[in-house]
Amino acid sequence: MQNVILSCAITGSIHTPSMSPYLPFAADDIARQAVDAARQGAAILHLHARDPANGRPSASLAHWRGFLPQIATGCDAVINMTTGGSAVMSIQQRLAAPLAIAPEMCSLNLGSMNFALYPMAAKITDWRFDWEKPFLENSDDLVFKNTPRDIAYILAEMGQKRGARFEFECYDISHLDMLAHFVARGLVQGKLFIQFVFGVLGGMAAVPENLLHMKATADRLFGEGYEFSVLAAGRQQMLMGEQAVKMGGNVRVGLEDNLMLEKGVLARNNAELVAKMRYIVTESGRELASADEARARLGLKGCAAVAL
Repeated sequence: MQNVILSCAITGSIHTPSMSPYLPFAADDIARQAVDAARQGAAILHLHARDPANGRPSASLAHWRGFLPQIATGCDAVINMTTGGSAVMSIQQRLAAPLAIAPEMCSLNLGSMNFALYPMAAKITDWRFDWEKPFLENSDDLVFKNTPRDIAYILAEMGQKRGARFEFECYDISHLDMLAHFVARGLVQGKLFIQFVFGVLGGMAAVPENLLHMKATADRLFGEGYEFSVLAAGRQQMLMGEQAVKMGGNVRVGLEDNLMLEKGVLARNNAELVAKMRYIVTESGRELASADEARARLGLKGCAAVAL
């Protein structure tokens, strides 16, 4: 088996500051946690921007530039910018910063879906910022829009014109068929890096049977032309990640996906989650890939071609 490409999703757009005092949203905190995660073994850093004044998900280029240069000078990890941003952002907002920065790698969601966060609101009684509660509660009527037109636009602008490769985020079996459609159209070429996403209400549940079915479907559609990674939102993060490692895959952890180090214990930073997964990887008889190994395997253009 090849070495495990470990990705770390530093802050995301789902969890809000009231859920954990350790969720980074100030630029210096995002940068420090990202660099520390890389030092613990994360080869890829999956990144979102936040407004440092209130922790709200942000599409502002200025907010992105508040932490990206620090990360680039602090470690050699692959910078992976979201094109999903937040489910409440327009496609124009979501792409504003990636279009300007032209990163080595971007995430890309392969289908529209319900993206329900509202059960989280019932667990919080002390709100730090006034935007958080309505943001979560209103997600019972939220559709995360990723139409075929949106996907084709991102593939053209970020991939064909700017040379980015993609973390293809697949929340459902139909998303694999959508990816196969774009491969057939010639808009996606080269080895695929597919992120199987479990545990989001509106997508697949985080159970082993779903991972086996996703893997079998991807094998049928793409043969040896892909690598897979697994992320599980919430408490199944480490268990699903361990299953992926034992199946020969890669894995993603981080505070975007899971706030807990173990039952009842908040992770104090992203590096703790990376270190825990690194232990699982080595105990499973595998090793972590370096950032340069990940670049070579995924055909990335290199950090020198990024407009930081």
